Parts: sequence; structure tokens; C-alpha cells
Amino acid sequence: MIQNTLVRILLAPFSMLYGIGVGLRNFFYSNNLLRGVEFDIPIISVGNLSIGGAGKTPHIEYLIRLLKDYIFVATLSRGYKRKTKGYLVAKPNFSAEKVGDEPLQFKRKFPDVFVAVAESRAYAIPSIMMDYPRAQAILLDDAFQHRSVKPGLNVLLTEFERPFTRDYLLPSGRLREWRSAYHRADIIIVSKCPPQITEQQKLDFIDEIKPFPAQRIFFSYYQYQNPYFIFQRNYVLPLKENIDVLLICAIANTDYLLQYLYEKVNYVKALEYEDHHFFNEFDLSNLKNEFDKIENERKIILTTEKDAMRLEMHRDFIIQNKMPIYVLPVEVVFHFNEGQFFDNAVKDFLLNFRA
Repeated sequence: MIQNTLVRILLAPFSMLYGIGVGLRNFFYSNNLLRGVEFDIPIISVGNLSIGGAGKTPHIEYLIRLLKDYIFVATLSRGYKRKTKGYLVAKPNFSAEKVGDEPLQFKRKFPDVFVAVAESRAYAIPSIMMDYPRAQAILLDDAFQHRSVKPGLNVLLTEFERPFTRDYLLPSGRLREWRSAYHRADIIIVSKCPPQITEQQKLDFIDEIKPFPAQRIFFSYYQYQNPYFIFQRNYVLPLKENIDVLLICAIANTDYLLQYLYEKVNYVKALEYEDHHFFNEFDLSNLKNEFDKIENERKIILTTEKDAMRLEMHRDFIIQNKMPIYVLPVEVVFHFNEGQFFDNAVKDFLLNFRA
């Protein structure tokens, strides 16, 4: 704790310089010196103030499930760490290198949903409207800071264990802009909550965030599903107390996932990499060696859905070495039976949208 505080103090001048730059940019937008583009189609943005780990992907998927049976939905992501450039429409047979792991995950899970990637949201949205004229709503992934587009509904996520109210600007903390930027949100979701929280915890959190009158706050948690084999989704293996798990993942924060596994299985060892890491043959060889060291015959390799998009690029190696890699699906659930209220807030926005 003392060491972290010292590092934060040493980095504070750099955070201040960063904050001045971010503050000037937001000042220009707030005073119409720069203007975000508005479109005549409903746009819902899901983002966060900090770098990674708040659960944007599962919440985008929640919105897709909510809307896809009623309207034609498109998603737009940057396609972080992809090897391509510019605007690109995702196809199920693409690789994570081509469109990024999260957009590919969307397309594989929801093949009827139009999925696109682009560095510039402002230029990509007209392209989506041309390529997919049936689109009735566009979901922007990780676009809270990208003010070149003005969404109709701005959803801000913040983690239960690491809320923006207790964080600091980069590089001394994890915030991409000042805490006060939360005022731009229409809805705030406290994500990755424990499976059970009290009414008092909810009230304390609301008091800490101090939402504006027009803002609504919801609390969500992850409900993990039974893992499935990486190359055969219908082959499911429930997690049990007698199973040992070797977890391989490259996500921003594993604490929430590890806590779930510790309570679910006999033993967990984690091989962690930086977020969106593209696994190479050395990583896979190391994975196999670590797996072979586990003496329990009841053992599996476990990964996240996002990581599976990058691991599957080594299909031949995995099959040849008979590596039992399973993928752990996750869905978002809202606390206090407020899922219906969140759903209604989204539907009301769409019903009342005027171009």
C-alpha cells in the first residue's frame, strides 16, 4: 500500500499534464468548439472511465440479446489489436487478427447481428448505414471517451471493487479522464458486483457516486455458465469440486473470475497475460507443460470467451496435443430484480427516439 502511494505521488505530475490535455479536449466539446456528430439512427454507447476490465463485452451482449428479436441491431467496435486497418465488416470465419477478439465473439455468438470495426466511429457509422440499411440501432463498444460521435444513450460502467470514484488519472491510476466526466452518462452500471449485495451497500454506492437527477444507477453481476469445448460448443463439462483447473487468460482483470473458480473447483492455477495478448506457439507449449504437471486426472484447461477467439488460431496444435481447452461463458444479471427497469429504460429510449 505504501509503495503504491509512493508510485502514485511520483507519477502525479504526469497525471496532471495528461488531465490538462483531456480537460481541454472536453472543454472544447462542452462549449461546441468541437462537436460530436449526431445521426438519425439510435446509438447506444457502452463504455467506462478506466482502462479495461469493467465488463463492456458482456453488457454489449446483454443489449444484443435484449434487442435482436425485435429490431435490426448493429455493433461497432474499434477492433483493438487487430492486424488490419480501417472499416471492416466482421464475418464468422474471420480470425481475431482480422477484426479483433471481441467483435469476432459478437459475430460468432450472434451471426444475424451486423458487426463492424473501425478506428473512427464517426466515419464508420455512415458506412454501416449504407452496408446495412435495415439497421435500427447501433451499439458502440468502448466509446465513452470518443466524443466525435454523440450517442443518444450513454451507458457508463464502473467496477464494484474498483469504482471510478476511488481511482486516479493515468498514469498514476487507471482513469482515462477526470472523474467528473461521469456526468455525461445517462445510465451508470456498477458492474462485477458480488452475487449478493445488500440494500445498504447499494445505497452507500449511490451516495458515493452522487448521480445527477436524470441519471439512473443499476448494479450487475456475472452469472457463469457451464464451460464448453473450444471447438465443439455443444460438448459441455460442468465444473465440479473434484476438478483441477489451469486457467489461461489475457483479460484486464482476473480477480472476479478467479474468485468464482476458487469457490467452484478443487484447484486453480492461472497463466495470465496482458489484455488482448495474441498467444504464440511458445505460450501454447508452456500451457501444455503446465497442464502436464497437474497430477489430478480430473483436470481441464479453462479460458474466457474472448481469449478463445485468439487461442483457436492454434487449432492444429491444440488438437494434435489433445489439449482439453474449455471456454467459460458468462451472462450479465442485474441485482434487486432491476433488469426489467434497465430493459425498459433502453426500450423507452428507442421508442422515443427522434432523428
